[in-house]
Amino acid sequence: MFNLAKQAKALDAVEQDFAKFGQAWTASAELREAARSPLIDPEEKSRALAAVAAKLGLSDLGRKLIGVAALNRRAAELPAIAAAFRKLAQRDRGARQAEIVSARPLAPAEKAAIVEAVGARLGAKVEAETSVDENLIGGFVVRVGSRQFDASIKAKLDALRLQLKSA
Repeated sequence: MFNLAKQAKALDAVEQDFAKFGQAWTASAELREAARSPLIDPEEKSRALAAVAAKLGLSDLGRKLIGVAALNRRAAELPAIAAAFRKLAQRDRGARQAEIVSARPLAPAEKAAIVEAVGARLGAKVEAETSVDENLIGGFVVRVGSRQFDASIKAKLDALRLQLKSA
């Protein structure tokens, strides 16, 4: 899939297609159920998922890739396929994937500043996805591969608690 998209000079378009389809996948339990059902004929599933992809406004190549995955009995694996595709596309661009978990939703400027700082620290271009975890109390945690940068209030309180116990 990756090589086909690269040859067609459509890496960004297919990556965006997978992102749109992933949002629909997350939002619709019916879509997940239909994709995972072994009772639905693969050809019928392929047509149905291609129709969903068309309704979402996916590119022609994106619709075909999703249809072929369903036809080959891999519809349930579409999220994993999308994740693998995203990693290959990022590697092709020379970027590293980061996950930013914050106590509250980040403003675009805050996200950009964090991505820039992490990129400078790693010496590489960084692309990030964000999520919210209110248990952090404040601040954020950034994960890039096996590395973690923790600037959360929760981590600081835990460190302080440990210091108080050892004192």
